[in-house]
This record gives sequence, C-alpha cells and structure tokens, in this order.
Amino acid sequence: MRSRHISTDRGSVTVFAIAAIVLALVLMAGATAVGQVLVARNRVIAAAEAGALAAAPVTFRPFGATGSAIDEAARLVRANGATLLRCDCRPDRGYDPRTVAVTATVTVDVLGIREVSMEATAVAEFRPVALLVGP
Repeated sequence: MRSRHISTDRGSVTVFAIAAIVLALVLMAGATAVGQVLVARNRVIAAAEAGALAAAPVTFRPFGATGSAIDEAARLVRANGATLLRCDCRPDRGYDPRTVAVTATVTVDVLGIREVSMEATAVAEFRPVALLVGP
C-alpha cells in the first residue's frame, strides 16, 4: 500500500510570486515619480536660463524683441513650459555690464497623487561694450 504524503507548502509559490509582482510595481512607481521630478527640474532650470539669456541684451536695446526685457524673459520661460516668477531686468542704456536674474517655476503632478512645485533662478551677464569691439 502506498502512503500519500500531503504537502503543506502548497500555494507558497503563488504568495511569493504575488509579493514579487507587488514589489516590482512599487519600484516602477518610485522610478516613475523620480523621473517626473527630474524632468521637471531640468525643464525649470532650462526655462530660467533661457529667460535670463533672452532678457539680458534687451535691457540695453531691443535687438529685434517686440517688448521689454520682462516680456522677452516671460516668452522664453513660457516656451520652455514654465511660468515666470521674477525678472530683475531693468532697462539700462549705459555701456556698463549688467546682470539679469530670472526666476521660473514649474508644477508637476507626481503620479497623479501630489503636486510638486519647483523653482529655479538663473543669472546672465550682458556687456554692451562688447558690441563696440566686435568679434
């Protein structure tokens, strides 16, 4: 007569597989969230830098811009998917070097759970005297 051996391990592989799948999903969600934040961070930095670089020469002379230095900064910040917070870019007709500071902000919806707002400030210097010297 054969004896039957009853195993108590039945279903343990299923529990392990489900736990592994849940862990993989949590890790993928975390990686996605980090990716969203990093992309937004790079976007806000690029927007602030573009705004500062665009506004700096307009403080001296329009150079083809249709508005003020603030308008030019806002246009470039918007084109990079951000919002202009501040622009320290006063017009100056003198030939002294001037520094322009632009602060931009971006809001990212991380995994549809939480909104994160990021801001970046970029500074650009413009030397109008370089226009007189040439290349």
